[in-house]
Amino acid sequence: MKQFIVDAFTEKIFSGNPAAVCIAEKFPPAEIMLKIAQENNLSETAFVVEDGKIFRLKWFTPAAEIDFCGHATLAAGFVVLTKCKPDLNSVEFETLSGKLTVTKTEKFFEMDFPAYEYKKIPVTDEMKEATGAEILEAYLSRDLLLVLDSAEAVEKLKPNFEKLSALGGLTQAVTAAGEKFDCVSRIFAPKVGINEDPVTGSTHCLIAPYWSKILGKKKIIARQASARGGILRCEVLGARVKIAGSAVLFATAELNEEEF
Repeated sequence: MKQFIVDAFTEKIFSGNPAAVCIAEKFPPAEIMLKIAQENNLSETAFVVEDGKIFRLKWFTPAAEIDFCGHATLAAGFVVLTKCKPDLNSVEFETLSGKLTVTKTEKFFEMDFPAYEYKKIPVTDEMKEATGAEILEAYLSRDLLLVLDSAEAVEKLKPNFEKLSALGGLTQAVTAAGEKFDCVSRIFAPKVGINEDPVTGSTHCLIAPYWSKILGKKKIIARQASARGGILRCEVLGARVKIAGSAVLFATAELNEEEF
């Protein structure tokens, strides 16, 4: 089984969000895929199987299989469209979140995702204690979105991960209006064994619709202000969000399946 390590949402290695992409003839047993993800010890390992005109895609963190991952989808699309099927301009993945498409454009790889519906919820003392910040508003969808008063507050945040994991949402995101960008964010996922995710495509299916409504514009350029950092170019189109970004290959390997 060939494996590629791809840095997603960046144009240079050692930045963005790294994901492993395994190209397999068929999916290994779930326990083997989990062990491979644990061995890689990246936030996500993607497994891709070609099935006729579509590709099937699964994502695993070191803790569990998950139903949706943006940066590993970008990484998988990058591998399929540059290494496996370079003659194609787009690839459709069948996933636990339905059909997801990655299209190769002149500059970026563009993904078509479902927009998250979200509801406003009360700001609680637990949220303030977990983040150590003043929170203006809170919204809940698959993920929890906490709005802060400045980009500086987002960048300097030092959360308590144990307390974050007790809050709602699969991930817990903080966001604020940006200066050079429309918005900035940081995203934490201690519930799935990832204290801070470097760049998170899936949670921008919540962040982009929120800022699109606040700013009154469809196109949002978002910066995720982790230590590695990354840029997401988002376009909100009703119930869908297009998220585009760059990707760069860091490494390739051949997994020793005889030892599985």
